[in-house]
Amino acid sequence: MILHELLDYTTLRLIWWVLLGVLLIGFAATDGFDMGTTILLPFIGRDDVERRTIINAVGPVWEGNQVWFILGGGAIFAAWPPLYAVSFSGFYLAMFVVLAALILRPVAFKYRSKRDDTRWRSAWDWALFTGGFVPVLIFGVAVGNVLQGVPFRLDGDLRAFYEGSFFGLLNPFALLCGLLSVSMLVTHGAAWVALKTSGDVANRARAVGLVTALLTPTLFALAGLALYLWVDGYHITSAVVTDGPSNPLLKEVAAAPALWFSNYAAYPFLLIAPVLGLAGPLLVWAGLKARTEGVTLVISGLSLFGIIATVGVSMFPFILPSSIDPVSSLTVWDSSSSHQTLFIMLVVTGIFLPLVLAYTAWAYRILWGKVDADAIRAGRGHHY
Repeated sequence: MILHELLDYTTLRLIWWVLLGVLLIGFAATDGFDMGTTILLPFIGRDDVERRTIINAVGPVWEGNQVWFILGGGAIFAAWPPLYAVSFSGFYLAMFVVLAALILRPVAFKYRSKRDDTRWRSAWDWALFTGGFVPVLIFGVAVGNVLQGVPFRLDGDLRAFYEGSFFGLLNPFALLCGLLSVSMLVTHGAAWVALKTSGDVANRARAVGLVTALLTPTLFALAGLALYLWVDGYHITSAVVTDGPSNPLLKEVAAAPALWFSNYAAYPFLLIAPVLGLAGPLLVWAGLKARTEGVTLVISGLSLFGIIATVGVSMFPFILPSSIDPVSSLTVWDSSSSHQTLFIMLVVTGIFLPLVLAYTAWAYRILWGKVDADAIRAGRGHHY
């Protein structure tokens, strides 16, 4: 027996769909609190010491957290080549803006405290804000557009043609999803700052988190209502072939209202995802109120899981529907790499992902504890 046949093609495709979700949730749960913290920076830090305290709350871990972003991009490239080709070419300008904003982050972290000048440091503080706010907003806008369907089509040779524009991405539903993305990650960032700092900084973070923890489920519910009433979902109307060739044009697809909710009717246990998305932020609110910082951060991560998983579960098996040619829509069953490629990648992932997790856990353990503002005033013990 050939080694890669130990797992059938259908199972491998499902595993990689789950792994893609794990990587995206991992990115949101780790780098998400970094970006949420930098969004809060100009508003909850009133002087230089307070802002340096906030920066040092994420300073030791933000670079390592970006590994999840790289892993997610790599997984899309290797496991879902058509998804990578269509999304990165169709969203090219949006991706360029995200990368430009992300480039600001390391530069700002490194140069912000190089000069003892108020205007210099304030400028880099706003650069850090931009490096957090812009990617978070655009990622949410991108998810909103994916739920509505992306204006692309495939020709007979499976070449992708994108017929949208950058400003076309900024439609009302997508902007609502963008605001939800900002709100949930600001809440996550507030939970982190409350955990890692003390005094006035922690209190201001809690105050903001108490507001966004209520705003997040409100926006989530509004997005769900809009999705049900005004956004068409997609459904495969031909026979579903789960182990066939990766050719999206071999199926038939229909679009109709409320189809994104059909998976919940068929499998009610999946409702745990939206329930977590709604209840999680409310529990975060209670945790911030009770000042149980560690538990609150864990619950915040679970709420992120619920919101992101809701998108994946609602769309399954679609991963990138087409609004102008539904047949061209990419699904889990027809846009993956080959059977052998998915198996080899799974073996490699099984070796290296535990190493990444172990190193991450070790780094967090070593760097655990609150940031000492007195040490920052004395000029010792903190890098930024």
